[in-house]
Amino acid sequence: MNPLLRSLLAPLPSRRYNLFISHAWDYKGEYEALVNLLNMNSTFLWNNLSVPESNPLPVLLQLPKSYRYLVRQIDERISRADCLLVLAGMYVSHRGWIQSEIEAAKEFHKPVIAVEPRGSERFPKAAIDAADESVGWSSASIISAIHRCTPLPSFISPPSLPLTRK
Repeated sequence: MNPLLRSLLAPLPSRRYNLFISHAWDYKGEYEALVNLLNMNSTFLWNNLSVPESNPLPVLLQLPKSYRYLVRQIDERISRADCLLVLAGMYVSHRGWIQSEIEAAKEFHKPVIAVEPRGSERFPKAAIDAADESVGWSSASIISAIHRCTPLPSFISPPSLPLTRK
């Protein structure tokens, strides 16, 4: 087979995405359902940088957690994420925390994807305005948005065609 054709047909190396899912523990059902949606696709590789209730942030020097400490820890996780997923239905109830996470994503130049909760008919305007993309509640639409919003790093980009001279 022609080497150029072989390189074009070869599968791209797998990419593992680092995702931060904005959520609140009192909405853990929605958060867990979103995690399950992402895990349904066996070819989609990802690391969860969120803070699940089952694994809270460690307490600093046995002192109670302050908002400042929590925000710094969450900011650090968002800085390592490829994108931020916002469960748009929770925005109204937890807009202070979620807005802080959106601001961190924007500060770190991370795309924000608003995910419509199951059965919801509309998104909160503030979540939509902040999002780079808004999607419905399906594995395919969420993963497609992640692919679109987080370009491949240059070291795993598809092979380019050689220039031809006439």
